[in-house]
Amino acid sequence: MSKKVLKRESVKVAVIGGSGLYDIEGIEDVKEIRLKTPFGEPSDTIVVGRLRGVPCAFLPRHARGHRLLPTELPARANIYALKSLGVEQIVGVGACGSLKEEIPPRDFVVPDQIYDRTKGRHSTFFGDGVVAHVTFDQPYCPELSSLLADGVEKIGVRVHRGGTYVCMEGPAFSTKAESEVNRRLGFSVVGMTALPEAKLAREAEICYSTVALVTDYDVWKEGEEVSVGKLVENLRANVENVKKTLASALPLLARRTRRCRCASALQYAIFTDPKAMNPGTKKKLNLLIGKYV
Repeated sequence: MSKKVLKRESVKVAVIGGSGLYDIEGIEDVKEIRLKTPFGEPSDTIVVGRLRGVPCAFLPRHARGHRLLPTELPARANIYALKSLGVEQIVGVGACGSLKEEIPPRDFVVPDQIYDRTKGRHSTFFGDGVVAHVTFDQPYCPELSSLLADGVEKIGVRVHRGGTYVCMEGPAFSTKAESEVNRRLGFSVVGMTALPEAKLAREAEICYSTVALVTDYDVWKEGEEVSVGKLVENLRANVENVKKTLASALPLLARRTRRCRCASALQYAIFTDPKAMNPGTKKKLNLLIGKYV
């Protein structure tokens, strides 16, 4: 199918695909959109089309061909670009390691909490004369997460509802000491990409949830340490299942009416007096703050 390159398209649901998920089969009426944002260019062109009749956008997080490290991801540009298309819900898909015996490889996890161990990533749109502090006690949208877990169950894959995703910097996998500390703290899975996406989505008033695809037991379990061969085999199986999950879940998301706090996250979060705002920053952030200032 030929692909048309357009400037803009209005869609409400988007998928950010992680390792192994560089396209979604079954998307019809495909168009590619190239966008520039005040925060640079997104990871790749954004594919817009219809899956099971639902308008949706797809962005490969690491770019097609997997060219970007977790540290190199232009997360602000990615979220800003999706916001500019009218996106209200984002499904973040990513591979992860399990930190619990009861969460084996090839299970899916839809976490409800996150712990930040990243270093030096741009985790906010704000600064340079405009200050905002969003609430982040519930980092993932509960309503969106519930529907995603429903979608996983419908295809017959075991899903764990809730748990904490600890986000590390990478790109190397954990040391045994790090893995053991994460386990003792009660974390469920470890990955490299859920942050700052979740924080930026909240600032953009977009519902965000993660479907974490378990590929391994990290390095804590004797005899089950991360190996590239096992990881790739499990990753391929997970990718096939998550594609089925998306086809199952997107119609549920399309019927959803947002009643969560995500939709008004900035209403009381902007601390800077509009008269005192840096005019250039105010203009740059108009897409996010325009309805409030």
